[in-house]
Amino acid sequence: MFVPCDRGGGSAAPDFKGFTLLMPAVSVGNVGQLAIDLVISTLDMTKVGYFYTDCLVPMVGNNPYATAEENSTELSINAEVYSLPSEKLVVLQIRSPFIKNKYRPFCETLLSWVKSSKCARVVLLSSSHAYQRDDEQLLGTPLRYLLTPDLEKAVGGRMKELNWKEMERVAAYPGISDTDKILHIPGGGITKLLFTESCSEGIQMAVLLKFCSEGDNIPDAFVLVNYLNEWLQLIKSESNNSTDSSSQWKIPSSWRLLFGNGLPPALF
Repeated sequence: MFVPCDRGGGSAAPDFKGFTLLMPAVSVGNVGQLAIDLVISTLDMTKVGYFYTDCLVPMVGNNPYATAEENSTELSINAEVYSLPSEKLVVLQIRSPFIKNKYRPFCETLLSWVKSSKCARVVLLSSSHAYQRDDEQLLGTPLRYLLTPDLEKAVGGRMKELNWKEMERVAAYPGISDTDKILHIPGGGITKLLFTESCSEGIQMAVLLKFCSEGDNIPDAFVLVNYLNEWLQLIKSESNNSTDSSSQWKIPSSWRLLFGNGLPPALF
């Protein structure tokens, strides 16, 4: 459930009617979460609340988007909500993995909130294991998209204009039958469940994903966020190439510790 920030004296829940909800799937390489970091940091979005759930591993840390010593000691938790009313954009950032068998309760709670807050649509940033692609998925771009039927009516034509490639369905029984096709997103976390539930409940959802491998996934995050920007135009891009990671995105201060601290001098 959504809990608004208390700025002193209490505060009413923000109105998200007609907003686009942008969120990550906790998936291979954490690419969606890194891309969301870039959006929040670049657009200087305001934290407006928390998404309280028992489906995520609890965590607490310092402000990942600190810009000065004064705000560096602010605390952050595992699921927080940021808003940019001028762009009708609300972002849910997830910072910890899911507890086992908690995918479905989380999806139910999230979609219930989407309905009650009257968000116009949901955009899920995700990733999938590159090594599990089939022959067709090895061709061309490593970026894919999915649209629920309700969103397909609204933006399907725009995706064709952008020349985007829809996520392929793969054989349910490879080597035995190629007629039965299913949606398969290995390493995608909640992506498939959240998408199929949104289809069933008539929610407008888009999934944008990138095939990748574990490692230094910062370049993948830039590619995915530029892919998102092709469609939503969150910032003015200097390049029309979605794979160009040299862009105007602002890297958050927390990325300095993405791979831990350096070696302590006392070792030498």
